[in-house]
Amino acid sequence: MSYDKSVSDHYLHGDLINAIEAALPALGKTTANVTIEDLAPVDEFHIGGRLATDNLIDQLSFSKQHHVLDVGCGLGGASRYVATKFKSRVTGIDLSSEFIETGKVLCDWLNLDGNVTLEQGSALSMPFKDSSFDGAYMLHVGMNIDDKSSLFSEICRVLKPGAQFGVYDIMRQADGKLLYPVPWASESSTSKLSTPDQYKKALSDAGFEYSEENNRRIFALDFFKQLRASMESSGGPPPLGLHTLMQQSTAEKTRNMIENITRNLIAPFEIIARKI
Repeated sequence: MSYDKSVSDHYLHGDLINAIEAALPALGKTTANVTIEDLAPVDEFHIGGRLATDNLIDQLSFSKQHHVLDVGCGLGGASRYVATKFKSRVTGIDLSSEFIETGKVLCDWLNLDGNVTLEQGSALSMPFKDSSFDGAYMLHVGMNIDDKSSLFSEICRVLKPGAQFGVYDIMRQADGKLLYPVPWASESSTSKLSTPDQYKKALSDAGFEYSEENNRRIFALDFFKQLRASMESSGGPPPLGLHTLMQQSTAEKTRNMIENITRNLIAPFEIIARKI
């Protein structure tokens, strides 16, 4: 089995769009009136969800005139949010065919299929021309990609000079054995974590200059604490959430990730860069 297939299979649900649609009545919604806010708990698959997206995106100068690239877009939740918030045109690419096909249906539900384009493919070899995009970001993507230099070189290739690029990834903080499974990997063979310094070197080598580096460890721990309190007060998870994606493995993967962060072995980091 190829490495890409191993990664893609890790995220495979099997019936994702029907699982999302089946949860809508509990929200008092249908496919005709569901909103981008209703879908955020399931289609922003990274620590902190929409709050984390906002924090990263607000550091980037996207506008209506920009064509933005969402690298490793998943279901396209952040793509739809950026398209709605900034009126930008957004193109997303992701390795998972199921995520892309599901994301296209969600775009159709929200009447955003004219603003958001989602394509299946590898971030290491994207089907886009040089200097195609005015800006880019990636949210929890690099943990499955070992060759960060090739990744950032490919992103740099498709960006225009001066374009901003925002990264929000889980990164290594210290040596030590991690607990698995976690949301991005069932075992260590598909977990390709790097340190912030390794990210910055790969970015510099690829043709970027970085301006900001933010450790979001405390934010992550607070987020999970609040999420746990919310579930306890409501007697269980909401109709839509990360459990919709990860199904029966949700509790174990989340628990292991929190423990790894608590032990300061890993943490989510933001890095803001610009193509030179």
